Amino acid sequence: MADPDTEATTGRMAERDVTVPVNGMTCAACERKVSRALGALPGVERAEASARGGRAVLTVTTAPTDDQIAAALASVGYSVGTAPWVSRDPKVWITVALAVVAVAAAVFLALSLGLADLPSRLTDPNAGGLLLVLIIGLTAGVSTCMALVGGLVLAVSASHAAALARAGVHEPSFSSRMRPHVLFNVGRVVGFGILGALLGVLGGAISLPASAMGLLLIGVAVVMALLGLRLTGLFPRLAAWNLALPSSLSRLLGIGDAAEGSYSDVRAAALGAATFFLPCGFTQAVQLYALSTGSPVTAGLIMATFALGTTPGLLALAGVPEVATGRSRDTVLRVVGVVVIAFALLNSVGGLRLLGYQVGASSSSADVVAATSATTSAAAPKISSNVTFANGVQTVHMTQEPRGYVPSDTVVYAGIPITWDITSTSQFDCSAFLRVPDLGVTANLVEGPNTVALPALPEGVTSFTCVMGMYTGQLIAVPAPA
Repeated sequence: MADPDTEATTGRMAERDVTVPVNGMTCAACERKVSRALGALPGVERAEASARGGRAVLTVTTAPTDDQIAAALASVGYSVGTAPWVSRDPKVWITVALAVVAVAAAVFLALSLGLADLPSRLTDPNAGGLLLVLIIGLTAGVSTCMALVGGLVLAVSASHAAALARAGVHEPSFSSRMRPHVLFNVGRVVGFGILGALLGVLGGAISLPASAMGLLLIGVAVVMALLGLRLTGLFPRLAAWNLALPSSLSRLLGIGDAAEGSYSDVRAAALGAATFFLPCGFTQAVQLYALSTGSPVTAGLIMATFALGTTPGLLALAGVPEVATGRSRDTVLRVVGVVVIAFALLNSVGGLRLLGYQVGASSSSADVVAATSATTSAAAPKISSNVTFANGVQTVHMTQEPRGYVPSDTVVYAGIPITWDITSTSQFDCSAFLRVPDLGVTANLVEGPNTVALPALPEGVTSFTCVMGMYTGQLIAVPAPA
């Protein structure tokens, strides 16, 4: 009779590892599908797949044949092989190129038709109550806030559509495809209500420093850019890149133990609620309004109404990749990827501006200083016509409009304190939330006249920007006369 210990040892010694390159894995659900399919082959004791590594490691006593491995992978929608870094499919590149042209044309058309002013034309600052809040939410859902929330919604929508395709569900119902977006918006409304109530309790403004806001915008932009590149299909190996929660948090939310192909309602709702903290001018305007009430019930109702107003625009945006089926889905996902990248570029420019880098500024400060010096020759440099000087203080007069600041560049004297008189014509736009990063100055403008005190500036350029970095301007300090 054979010794059981000897038999066990012999069995273990016979085991060996076989590495199989797998093409097409992009997520944890893919890893589970591949592991189960290969683990069911005869002679395979264990199978562990890695989407990031693009391979599966089989522990075998008898190695399966190449045909058996290929058939097992094909049965769950994958194949043997390694994805290239750059797509060799000309159709992918043509689709993306056309999408870039279309997005650029749409932006140019919107600017030409003056649609950038749409939010201000639809909101009446003289109105009041929850109706105004609802209108602000409706316009926010289709305007500047979409650069942040809209990009996330597009990424979630496209990723969900791609996951359905990988799972072999070719004709899911429309309600099934829209489920994560409905939950995203439900979580957004409920979360905004709860967090708004907390604002009412606190009764004080929440304002991040400009540098922190800039880093947040850049971080969001990087994540969105990577998601967009994944969706375009230009770089297949990036498809394995995926944000993952810590395993302990995943287990807490019920994500890590979910069955293959399942969806976490909690995660979708929590993501919607978390958009409360994204730096959108509209959101911050309503947050300040909620803070001013000092009532948790009123503040919660205000924020929930605002989130409800954004729902139609966000749901319409989410439905774009979900309504596509069959062969058109890949094309739609690539176009959506280009749109997500465009949002990422917008956010990155805003973040860099908040950090003090004048990316894409309306004019060159160096040119302004040079022109000022050239026209004055030996005489004392001249200040701008919107600057008055009296009693040792200079006053800068400026108007805040929906599309920025008028004038955006002002020449002042160095070494003399400044009183900044700003007339706000649209308090619910990004430009109403003024930041001067170099001085640490924050000004949330109200409709009508506003006064901001600035210290004496050194010679050179001091830039200012809105809270999202979309609109900028410069105070150019030149030597004062004797």
